[in-house]
Amino acid sequence: MNDSLILEVADLEVDVLTGIYSEETGKPQPLRITIQVRYDVAVHYEPDTPLDASKNYMDLKFAAEHLPEGVHFKLIEAVGDHICETLFVQDKRVQAVTVKIVKLAIAEANEKIGITLHRERSAQDHG
Repeated sequence: MNDSLILEVADLEVDVLTGIYSEETGKPQPLRITIQVRYDVAVHYEPDTPLDASKNYMDLKFAAEHLPEGVHFKLIEAVGDHICETLFVQDKRVQAVTVKIVKLAIAEANEKIGITLHRERSAQDHG
């Protein structure tokens, strides 16, 4: 069987200390963060399957909303990296993480400017 399970929390708006320009430093700026996690799939999901057969969606939300306090991330790539690593450390059944980050403060005409970081768990870390 080639099943896969993707958990997703989309469009979280989080204020993060980020940026490299003087007008960006020292004050948080709003980011829109979407997280997808590829997770080990159970053989079957019954109506009474317990939560520990999957991952709590709140863990994804927590990873985005609770970044280290007072830390300035120069690049939003570093924010994505931190979220990926947090989710890998939390649960060995996380196979891959994709984090999409849009910088809301720099949009002039509602365009979406940002990054998507996809990271696979290395084979030595899985298991």
